[in-house]
Amino acid sequence: MNVDELVAIDVHTHAEISVRDPQPPTVFQEAAQKYFKHAHDSQPTIPQIAAYYRERKMACVIFSVDGLRARGIKPVSNEEVAELAAENSDVMIPFASIDPASGAAGVREARRLIEHYGVKGFKFHPQFQEFFPDDRAAYPLYEVIAEHELPALFHTGHSGMGTGMPGGGGIRLKYGNPMHVDDVAVDFPTMPIILAHPSWPWQDEALSIALHKPQVYIDLSGWSPKYFPPQLVQYANTQLKRKMLFGTDYPLITPERWLADFAKIDIRDDVRPLILKRNAIDLLKLGA
Repeated sequence: MNVDELVAIDVHTHAEISVRDPQPPTVFQEAAQKYFKHAHDSQPTIPQIAAYYRERKMACVIFSVDGLRARGIKPVSNEEVAELAAENSDVMIPFASIDPASGAAGVREARRLIEHYGVKGFKFHPQFQEFFPDDRAAYPLYEVIAEHELPALFHTGHSGMGTGMPGGGGIRLKYGNPMHVDDVAVDFPTMPIILAHPSWPWQDEALSIALHKPQVYIDLSGWSPKYFPPQLVQYANTQLKRKMLFGTDYPLITPERWLADFAKIDIRDDVRPLILKRNAIDLLKLGA
């Protein structure tokens, strides 16, 4: 990956369609598309996502979400994500997703994915996977991630998953409060942590954690920048300017839409390059 040639690094993109084991769209994907006002005849595969980002001179972090136990939904496998990302390593960085409830098997799987598949981080969706991040049952999994000093990315705040469905599709928003990540940051200081999305309705909590814990970052995915809370913009311009990361939630939000709205908000000229690329280079150790 030649980071000098990239205009941006998107730290939050989803692998939703397998090229090896295709599954029909889920009710959660359909509801999320409606919530984000996103409509496509088909969702892109990983090679199609790579081509899309390559054409735009961008790189992306790519992952699926393991919701098999909690939701009965088979994800794109971590092996497929890692192998196809490796084939497109000029623009793709693979993260893995493991359900913390998988126990010792999940710990072994994490180590295998790191050592044999080269995954560069892990994605957790507490609401979709039904767990509190500070549940001690998840700690053995974090220990492997921390041992390798890889980042753990946690969904925080409101969830497009389940929005508008009866009973929210069974999604319980309580798991998305970022304060449940604070203990994790205390207990695993060598594990970089990314709080995904503006964490509304807990935005102030997320800002406090990122300000207080040196290894905690915030990715700005899942919302158009025109809806960013004022305090998020304030801290992005000042004390947390090296902690903010460009992310979209692609394919639900495209880089074009996100960047067009980002250009219209009051972010300092010297901060924009940090958010769009530099902070991700440093966090992901991309070496430039």
